[in-house]
This record gives sequence, C-alpha cells and structure tokens, in this order.
Amino acid sequence: MTEPAPPWPAGLAEAYPALADLPAALRSAAGTADVPLVQVPAGTVLFEEGSPCRGFPLVLEGEVRVARGSAQGRALELYRVGRGELCVVSASGLFGQAALSAHGVATAPTRLLLLSPAGFERWLAHEPFRRFVFGVFADRLSDLMSLAEAVAFQRLDQRLAAALLGRGHTVQTTHQALADELGTVREIVTRLLKRFERAGWVVIGRERIELRDPAALRTLAAGDSPAR
Repeated sequence: MTEPAPPWPAGLAEAYPALADLPAALRSAAGTADVPLVQVPAGTVLFEEGSPCRGFPLVLEGEVRVARGSAQGRALELYRVGRGELCVVSASGLFGQAALSAHGVATAPTRLLLLSPAGFERWLAHEPFRRFVFGVFADRLSDLMSLAEAVAFQRLDQRLAAALLGRGHTVQTTHQALADELGTVREIVTRLLKRFERAGWVVIGRERIELRDPAALRTLAAGDSPAR
C-alpha cells in the first residue's frame, strides 16, 4: 500500500506550485518537523554574510531583502525574495557547501518555512522543483548582470531616478533605504533628492517622496538630460 503523504504546511503548495506533486517519499524525507515555520517582524536579520547556510527559505508572506555589504559599512541590494520566490544566495551556499555571500533582512512581517539542507538536496530529485530552482537561477543571473551594468556605467542620479519610478505617485521610503538599495550613503541620496526637488521633479516629505514630474525622471533614468 502506498504510504500517504504527511500533512503539508499550509499555503506551501499554493505559493510554490512546483511542489504540488512532490512524492510522498520526498515529503516524508523532509516532513513538517523538518520544515519549521518561522515568523519574524520587519527588520529581522534572517541570515548573515559569511555564515554557513542553515537552510533554504520558502517565503509564504512578507519579503526578504538580500544585500551584500562592504568593509565601509555600505550595502548593495542584490534582489528581494517575496511569496513563492527563491533565494539564490541560500541555494548557492547549499550547492557549494560554502559560506553565504550576502545577508538577508525581512522588510515586512514575514512568514517562511526553512527547509533543511538535507531536505533541499532530496527535493532537488523532484524534476519540477529542480527546474524551478535552476529557472530562478537564470532569472537572477540576468538581474544581477543588469545591476552590475547599472553600477558600472550609470551615474548615481540616473539610478536614483529609476529607483523612484514604478512605485506610484507617492513613494513611501526613507533616504537611508534608497541609499541601501543603490549601494551608496544617505548623504549623497539626500543631496540628489534636493537637486530633484529644486528642479521641480519631486517634493520631499517625511519618509515620502511625491513625484511631480515623472517624465523628467524617466528621461534622466534613460541617460538623457531633462529640460529644466
């Protein structure tokens, strides 16, 4: 008689369809007890750069910001992991049995499952999950190449203009958060935002930035010089 699959953590198959048909034997190999539920508030450090990978996170709610730090205390955001997405830094650490190359911080109240390294290795035997993991690797590699190109070839004012776009008319953020996202320091972001404000493109408020001239920001982000 076929062994019934153990109870599935609530919301996991919906967030990660590649796991919907995971065989009962693989579920048993990494059952509920081996996939603990972790709930953390915003600002919680989930993993540290240079530390061993304790497990593979599967995000059910919230978001994790993955960034790489420097000796000067600056950080460059690499990507963010939301519901149903994967962390390639964690996967890379598990594949290579190496220390983590970046750190992860919850940007909002976050609920996730932490699959053990042994469970992750076993689940990779399931072809749909394996294809999903390597597909995400390909997507993240493309994103990171674009990020490297932006850092190498774009001016910071262009990158800041691009970071403000696509978030609605009012961007709820802090100068420090923007600096972290762009891999620079808060003072430079503040100086550039004040320049944008003098040009009439934005209005700066407390933890909010109103976009008054998105067209000018788009022109700058594209590498052109907007009319002032």
